[in-house]
Amino acid sequence: MTAVHHQVDDLADDALGLLDHLGIERVHFAGLSLGGMTGLRLAARDPDRLERLTVLCTSAHLPPASYWTDRAALVREHGTAAVADAVLDRWFTPAYRDRAAARQMLESIPAEGYAGCCEAVATMNLTADLPKITAPVLAIAGAADPVTPPDHLARIATSVPQDRLLAIDGAAHLANVEQPAAVTGAILEPAWTR
Repeated sequence: MTAVHHQVDDLADDALGLLDHLGIERVHFAGLSLGGMTGLRLAARDPDRLERLTVLCTSAHLPPASYWTDRAALVREHGTAAVADAVLDRWFTPAYRDRAAARQMLESIPAEGYAGCCEAVATMNLTADLPKITAPVLAIAGAADPVTPPDHLARIATSVPQDRLLAIDGAAHLANVEQPAAVTGAILEPAWTR
């Protein structure tokens, strides 16, 4: 199977362009969902630019592609409001009550931008990239994430040379929003940041 990267490569190129613009040579890259996919690609493709990598609620491959292309088409036709209820149900556990701000943010995303992100996920398969990653990787899963369940993060963690896996209780796909102290604490943990 040939891995397809071109849209995730575009995102990795954008991240590198920003680093170059800011004059930053090496970083601790942290990415959530599509941001994590971007970080995985960047770590495999441009290993000299990453000191460490934290990936949150992400996956190396999320088939079927038709799920993502169908969602892209729906959003292009009806806007992000058409998927808001379903998306929010996947982003947060039922216990999370403060969804109004997330809904407002989601519904303000331009349809073409959201659809393009869906298409990037549809064409992405980073499975072959994982063994190429040399930076230490912290993989954080939301224990209740239906989009990228903990086993997706476990596959990442067991496929890279240096890893740490953490599942955050009381969190779904936006673990950093539901459990900010636990996520931030894990990223900043002294043993991890050395």
